[in-house]
Formats: sequence, C-alpha cells, structure tokens
Amino acid sequence: MTVGSVDAVERTVHKTNEWLGDMAGELGTDDKEDAWRALSGYLQVLRDRLTLDEGAQLAAQLPHLLRGVFYEGFDPGHQPEKIRDRDVFLSLLAERAVLADAEEAAVTATAGTRVLRRHVTEGELEDVFVQLPREIRALLEDVR
Repeated sequence: MTVGSVDAVERTVHKTNEWLGDMAGELGTDDKEDAWRALSGYLQVLRDRLTLDEGAQLAAQLPHLLRGVFYEGFDPGHQPEKIRDRDVFLSLLAERAVLADAEEAAVTATAGTRVLRRHVTEGELEDVFVQLPREIRALLEDVR
C-alpha cells in the first residue's frame, strides 16, 4: 500500500489500531499505551535478531505505522544481534518495552507472537522462526 492519500493514512491507522486491540486483548488490558509499548518493544527486539533481508520481509507485512516503529532506532551495521539466550532476549524486551521483569517480558513475547500469527502469513512467520536460536524459537514458536 502506498501512502499517497488521506484514505491510505486512515487505513494504516485503522490496521494499526486492530493490531493494538489484539495486543491489548492478549495482555488482558484496556490500556492502548501499554499495548503500544509492548508491541513496539517486541517488534524491535525481534527485528534485531533477524538478518536485514528477513527483517525487511517481515516489515513488508506490517501496517505502515508499525513498520515505522519496527525500524525506529534501527542500526543495519549490527544485524543480526548475537542474542542466543532466552533470558537475554527477555531482558532486552523488558528494557525496550519498559516492563517490570523477565516474567512480564515472557507474557509480552507470547502476546506479540499471537498477534503476529493473526496478521502475518504463516510462511513469513516460519521464515522468522528459522532465524532464531533454539532457546528463543522455543519461547515463541509453540505459541498458538
């Protein structure tokens, strides 16, 4: 979708609100600010673990607003980060999403994965999971 008209902007806002509503529902909250922070952090920590090509392929399936969030603070010179450990992944997610601890980050990772499953093609999600180390993949892959 090209953002060349007001209608296109309204569509991307609507789609982003759908994602946020799904994230809020998964987190059991009505607070869209919490959902925004959690989804943004999840997408960015996941992005940092992907190759440039895979990150771009995933981003292509995001609404334009979330694509901007996905690439916020992006440094292509450090892709993919060498995050191999589940605890490090969760620690980074807790930091990025301003969460209390790793337990809250694990809940957020589960919620984010469920939202991705609803909105991204299964093939793309599998391509993302293949790039993740076993411990992180195990955290995200079995979420249904």
